[in-house]
Amino acid sequence: MRILPLTLALLATPLAAQDRGSPLIDYSGFRELTAEVQPVRSERLVSLAQFKARAAQPDVLVLDARSAKAFAEGHIAGAVNLPLPDFTAESLAQVIGANPDREILIYCNNNFTNNRRPVMTKALPLALNIQTFINLYGYGYKNLWELGEAVDMDDPRVGWVKSI
Repeated sequence: MRILPLTLALLATPLAAQDRGSPLIDYSGFRELTAEVQPVRSERLVSLAQFKARAAQPDVLVLDARSAKAFAEGHIAGAVNLPLPDFTAESLAQVIGANPDREILIYCNNNFTNNRRPVMTKALPLALNIQTFINLYGYGYKNLWELGEAVDMDDPRVGWVKSI
């Protein structure tokens, strides 16, 4: 019987490795990645003034990973949009370019105190910055910097613009 060796092989595989789900999902790998990212991210949080100064440098990318609709309703001037659900190796390379060491600045809803469209505050542990930073880092983009404070999107220093 050919089924028996496969069944025995699956039973011998530790449950942690299987994660009892799709073989295309690696929760243990995600936990390892987040542990690696945590100290890096904590050193890469910048003030609004630092964020704006970095954004003004040549070849620096300001990436907004919110939905296309939220981006169109308002974003930091000069930002480009690639929604987090659309992150793949290919889509990131297309937006970021060929240089994986390119400096990337990120921000999300939870960087703004307004709590109104298009920056509705997310649950703190689910702030989009966290997932965006982890995903970019995991795809090999490690020159990441994150807006590390909460500001009013109506503050002229932010440079908020609307596409619609």
